[in-house]
Amino acid sequence: MNLPSDIANAKDPDVRASLNALRRAAQLARKTAMQTNTSIVIVRDGQVVHVSAQELRRTVTSESAHD
Repeated sequence: MNLPSDIANAKDPDVRASLNALRRAAQLARKTAMQTNTSIVIVRDGQVVHVSAQELRRTVTSESAHD
């Protein structure tokens, strides 16, 4: 199942908008974690992973270097 495509084609406009809302919420969680020097918990390749604020900052720095 290709979830983003399925959601993008949903009949309900709230469902269609949910993917972008989840992305905004994730971005805000990363920003808050960096501001408060705390970790976030994500699932990466089926494994629960704690990502530190320091690692989040490195990711932001490397992404902005590629822009």
